[in-house]
Amino acid sequence: MNTIFGTIDRPLTHDPKKQAPMKPSTPSEPAGSAIPDFTTTGATESRQNRTREMQLIPEALARAHMHERLQEAERERQVTHLLVARRMQRRAERASMRARRALAVAVMQ
Repeated sequence: MNTIFGTIDRPLTHDPKKQAPMKPSTPSEPAGSAIPDFTTTGATESRQNRTREMQLIPEALARAHMHERLQEAERERQVTHLLVARRMQRRAERASMRARRALAVAVMQ
């Protein structure tokens, strides 16, 4: 007789009477328990990495927030510097016009 074992997804037969009975390998082991040598180290490491990443999310958000605030402060400094420069330029232009007028009045007299 040819003994080909089926899998859980593709059983050899769908007839329950012809399938192998579900028996525990040892009498002390409950039926349907997980295989003892099945290791979950990959899943545990993945979970730990995900947990570590999730714990670092607030720190990353705070760092991004601070970076945005620093950029905003730098833009405000540049704007303030530009406004001061324009104000000084206008003041210099007015002083130049007053000097020209004074020179013109002095030459005309």
